[in-house]
Amino acid sequence: MNDFLLEYLPVVILFGIALVLSLLFLLVPAVIAPKDPDSEKVSTYECGFAAFDDSRMKFDVRFYLVAILFIIFDIEVAFLFPYAVTLDTITWQGWLVVMIFLAELAAGLAYAWKVGALDWE
Repeated sequence: MNDFLLEYLPVVILFGIALVLSLLFLLVPAVIAPKDPDSEKVSTYECGFAAFDDSRMKFDVRFYLVAILFIIFDIEVAFLFPYAVTLDTITWQGWLVVMIFLAELAAGLAYAWKVGALDWE
């Protein structure tokens, strides 16, 4: 039974180190952090200028549209990574599928450009 427990000793040591480090990371900032931050430090900050009136004011829909377009084209890059890694083993069917995928994305980008979703006033 002693040999069996010795196999798990590295795991127990790892958990111990993780516990000590996590407690250290929680306690050290509480001890050394300044207790009286100035008003400028705790003030609301929005993109380099003072905050507007109310946090519940109407927000322009174009911000959401730009964010969604960014997410779509960012995820597209993540889908192209497996293709790029296996490029030497892909047959012409795989190449055709990726070209269809890129054509759909290009059509979506052209549509967003045409309707003015990328224009900023």
